[in-house]
Amino acid sequence: MTKSCPPRPKAVPLPTTWDARLARRLVTPLLGTLVTANHLTTLRLAIGLAGAYYLSLGQFWLCSLGALLIALSNFIDHTDGELARISGQSSKVGHLYDLACDSLVTVLLFLGIGFYVGVHHPGLFVPAQWLGGLAGVAVALIFYLRMRIESMVGKSCTKQASMAGFETEDVLYLLPIVTLLNGMAPFLYAAAIGAPLFAVYVAIDYQRVTRRVHEHAMHAAHAKDSKDFQAVR
Repeated sequence: MTKSCPPRPKAVPLPTTWDARLARRLVTPLLGTLVTANHLTTLRLAIGLAGAYYLSLGQFWLCSLGALLIALSNFIDHTDGELARISGQSSKVGHLYDLACDSLVTVLLFLGIGFYVGVHHPGLFVPAQWLGGLAGVAVALIFYLRMRIESMVGKSCTKQASMAGFETEDVLYLLPIVTLLNGMAPFLYAAAIGAPLFAVYVAIDYQRVTRRVHEHAMHAAHAKDSKDFQAVR
């Protein structure tokens, strides 16, 4: 009796970012097992929720633990997509589940930072919890608009900016260092300013894409009507 060989990974181009490449190496042995991409998404969600909770408690060492969990959750976020791609089990439901988990973890992350900063800086002109909520709502809006853009023109048009193998979201890997250096307050202020500004940029891009898709549909309908008229003649 011969031992069955695990399925070979599908020929998928190598990721461009370093963390995604490492994630692919780690999930390749999972091919042919009971572990699915949705399992990894759920693991990412659980670790991210725990990280946001520890951040919100306001204690330095628990905050440091929370920051480490957030960084780990951010890395695991790459494993589910890589497993889905190399196993050929990508699905729309799984993709939406992944986006929902990404959005929830990121929103709660900023809320957690807001509560942490609020404990250590209670006399701010604007409560830190509000700043965290503002950044979280802006990020949720960004996720929603990017999902809408992706549904209209495809995923390639919603890729994050990257350079030298790193993406914008990779800044979360620095969160444990920011915590150890007591830099949570500046990090929160930057997020409370930068996230809404980027949300405005994405909203403008969404309007541009919507207008372009509508114009393309109008031109296609006009061309079809012209062909039908010529056929009748």
